[in-house]
Amino acid sequence: MLHINNVSYRIGGRVLLDRASVGIPAGHKVGLVGRNGCGKSTLLKLLTGQLAPDEGTITVPANARMTLVAQEAPDGPASLLETVLAADRERTALLREAETAQDPHRIAEIHVRLADIKAHGAPARAAAILAGLGFDEAAQQRPCSEFSGGWRMRVALAAALFAAPDILLLDEPTNYLDLEGSLWLENFIRNYPYTALIVSHDRDLLNAAVGSILHLNNGRLTLYSGGYDRFEATRREQQRLQLKLKKKQDDARRHMEAFVERFRAKASKARQAQSRLKALEKLQPISAEIEGEVVPFQFPNPRKALANPLIQLEDVSVGYAPDRPVLREINLNLDNDDRIGLLGANGNGKSTFAKLLAGRLQASGGFVQGRIKHHKKMLVGYFAQHQLDELNPRASAYDHIVALMPDATEAERRARLGAIGFGAEKADTPAADLSGGEKARLLFALAAFHGPHLLILDEPTNHLDVDSREALIHGLNTYEGAVILISHDRHLIEATADRLWLVEQGTVRVYEGDIDSYRAQLLAARGVGKSRKAAETSTSPSSQPERSRQSRQQARRSKAEKRAQLAPMRKRLKAVEQRSEQLSAKIAGLDALLADGAIYTKTPDRAQQLARQRGQLAKELEQVEAEWFELSETLEKALHDEG
Repeated sequence: MLHINNVSYRIGGRVLLDRASVGIPAGHKVGLVGRNGCGKSTLLKLLTGQLAPDEGTITVPANARMTLVAQEAPDGPASLLETVLAADRERTALLREAETAQDPHRIAEIHVRLADIKAHGAPARAAAILAGLGFDEAAQQRPCSEFSGGWRMRVALAAALFAAPDILLLDEPTNYLDLEGSLWLENFIRNYPYTALIVSHDRDLLNAAVGSILHLNNGRLTLYSGGYDRFEATRREQQRLQLKLKKKQDDARRHMEAFVERFRAKASKARQAQSRLKALEKLQPISAEIEGEVVPFQFPNPRKALANPLIQLEDVSVGYAPDRPVLREINLNLDNDDRIGLLGANGNGKSTFAKLLAGRLQASGGFVQGRIKHHKKMLVGYFAQHQLDELNPRASAYDHIVALMPDATEAERRARLGAIGFGAEKADTPAADLSGGEKARLLFALAAFHGPHLLILDEPTNHLDVDSREALIHGLNTYEGAVILISHDRHLIEATADRLWLVEQGTVRVYEGDIDSYRAQLLAARGVGKSRKAAETSTSPSSQPERSRQSRQQARRSKAEKRAQLAPMRKRLKAVEQRSEQLSAKIAGLDALLADGAIYTKTPDRAQQLARQRGQLAKELEQVEAEWFELSETLEKALHDEG
């Protein structure tokens, strides 16, 4: 049992934990959630002793082994397999001692202990973990130093999983994984035999792999049973009841205050007034612990739809050396209403393909062969995680917007920034001082600034919390252009993509299945073995899983049709907004003329004419605003029903 008892921790005068307490039973898998910056990673460091609490205690069972994935990626000449095997320190120490031990009794003890911990099967287990995280047999024999930082962080994760501690601590473990690695990890954690505490914003991981959710909010810890969806439903209901109770108390308080104010000086009511004053003093206010609203993501729609296909690829080969193409024989069409989820393990060429569609491949040293057709006026918005490091660290969000709005006024620029979540306190903050989520939000705005016809997002969610990911889903589903999405977040793909393309074996092709069938195929290929569900998925076309797949495909088609049906409504809403702005500007001009008192004495007929004109415009504006409200509510309801 892991116990956190009345723990408080402050950093820089800010309270992250405020007398927080919770108990986690042995063997439980728990997801730790909370808004970005609330202190989740700090809590993990407190558990491992890297930090000491200001108050309170943390207790773990005696001799319990606790592991937090190293923050620094492993490096050096040791192979990946050797690096992972070294994570089991007891096995490593026993094998080293066995080479030099002389005492027969000690030698026997060493071999008995090695048998108890199944040391001889360790290489196979380590290899299976590395394979699950995307390293084939050849890669496992290569030294760590040959891999990039992201791949070496996977090795650090593999080492932690291989060590099989009594308490496994994982901090955003899917950030360095592709979808394939995330699906494998989900299966691994679900079957992990010991205690695990996982910080994650991956909704699917938190639904499938853990049995409880630990919520960190306002410095307090609350444990909920079930996965993330159940936690979210429970929390929303609690908030609803809390708001209802608060409103009831506020109404009672206002009634008491009104009674006291009215009858305080009246002798016949003085006693009752005093009684209510005492009741008011005892009435403890109920706080509505509602977390701040997430600023929505707004992707400007294309000004004008282009003819289909938006992009046509015929026998296209791409890469960085003509004699060694990364992808070849690509034959695909992309229409202006397509929503494509791009599947495939890291290293297969997903990002290369994204750069090809974005028109950035040749600029990064690549080559293109074959025939590519696209509309000359097509605009592409491109977001990739590596661009976070390309932001000018000294430039603020305002500085970045100035470059895109050179002729606009400062008020217009700041209004645009406010709409994307950069108010007065953040608009002038240097990029170097922004959080990862704030940098990502700024990049989204820059990529989509001109209303692109195609939006390409390469791992957009790494720095977004769960609520921000939901806001991103809503933003993408209201955007009217085409979308290419590369993400390890299965929920994001399922909620936004209508079709799937698979980057595999040196090419890109349409994938006819859904995410569930792909998951089953992947786990079988990575040696996990077919689960009952996976086995069912691979049965005959008349089976229930096949019908489920067809149902999902129909659902995706329905979503696409729904967007097409809503397009005229969106167009009308935009026209109504423009008319409202025109009318407001005309009324403001008339008000300026009518504010001049001289007009009523010098040209009274003119004043009456302007007043009548203003009245007509005001009446029309009222009708336009009523239509705007009706259209907005209808569109919002339709989008809510679709989600």
